[in-house]
Amino acid sequence: MRCRHCSAPLEHSFIDLGHAPPSNAYLTHEDLRRPEMTYPLRVLVCTECWLVQTQDFTRADELFNADYAYFSSTSKGWLAHARRYCEDMRSRLRLDERSLVIEVASNDGYLLKNFVEWEIPCLGIEPTASTAAAAEALGVPVLREFFGEVLGARLRGEGRQADLIAGNNVYAHVPDINDFTRGLKAALKPGGTITLEFPHLLNLVQQGQFDTIYHEHFSYLSLSTVSRIFGAAGLRIFDVEQLPTHGGSLRVFGSHADDTRPVTPVVRDLLENERNAGLQQLSTFLSFQERAERIKLDFLAFLVEQKQAGKRVAAYGAAAKGNTLLNFCGVKPDLMPFIADAAAAKQDKFMPGSHIPIVSPSQLREQRPDFLVILPWNIADEVREQCRDLAAAGTRFVTAVPTLEVR
Repeated sequence: MRCRHCSAPLEHSFIDLGHAPPSNAYLTHEDLRRPEMTYPLRVLVCTECWLVQTQDFTRADELFNADYAYFSSTSKGWLAHARRYCEDMRSRLRLDERSLVIEVASNDGYLLKNFVEWEIPCLGIEPTASTAAAAEALGVPVLREFFGEVLGARLRGEGRQADLIAGNNVYAHVPDINDFTRGLKAALKPGGTITLEFPHLLNLVQQGQFDTIYHEHFSYLSLSTVSRIFGAAGLRIFDVEQLPTHGGSLRVFGSHADDTRPVTPVVRDLLENERNAGLQQLSTFLSFQERAERIKLDFLAFLVEQKQAGKRVAAYGAAAKGNTLLNFCGVKPDLMPFIADAAAAKQDKFMPGSHIPIVSPSQLREQRPDFLVILPWNIADEVREQCRDLAAAGTRFVTAVPTLEVR
């Protein structure tokens, strides 16, 4: 395999998580009677451009199909994050009824509905039918296509270049990152702005966040590597923000290469921080496997101990990161009987690989578990707040990454 960006040979493994099904391929009762497809989940690192990337085994259309079950609006915290972003961009870029906002991977309209409310023209690009339909119900115009250079050029030819192109947690999901970035350039109006949010590789490495690795994430990104990818497409990064979302993310601000806006000192400082942290040194990546295996053993020891003590352990959040953790650890319903999730699209289904049932959060009040494992640890505070009544009744909350924590 060669690097998806620079085509250099890939010779070094970052982590091998064994075989697993796609993390959002939730199963129905009927699916349990059929064979389940799994793929190797192995991540490699390029020592030329330092792009960290999954080994090629799956295609995007196999992962993001009509039954894709991730709906952004499920998290109130994420909705508030999106609203703050829209308000900031509306003011910062002076967006009005003459502007055009495009969001790539617009999901269920969680973000663009704010621009619809303000009567600022917008367009969502979303290939998964289930989430696109939810967005259209909110009044968001949607193109049900995968985004890339061809679609970007088509939008440019139609006179639909954007003043703002937003992409939240999509850049890591694209198999051809060069084609996607060239599409951004084609669809961007002269003087326009691109913002992309993605989990920061630095946090993944430093905090052992191996459960954020799954087939849908083709790339694991640093500012230095994204700057290089942008540059190759005729774009540039002029600003960056560090965000707490998803365990620590970056929001990069991009423009055409000839844009006159100055590069902020924050960009230079963060590039230096990445170098000092070893994100361009092979030794940094070769020690990661051992950290993940230590987290696995600690989590399994906890579950086995509670099983032997007769305690009831359940989980909250049928998240992709939870599937990575459960499948890497080999957890089945005998150690974790059910997982509660607020998304109706996931309820009455089963986790891929582990086949743990997914139920409504109302089941937590009926079952009263002794321990509740919060699989999407990035929203642990939100979950604990929602489950204050369980805590009052004696339930303790558990997170497994980056270290086992029981509260």
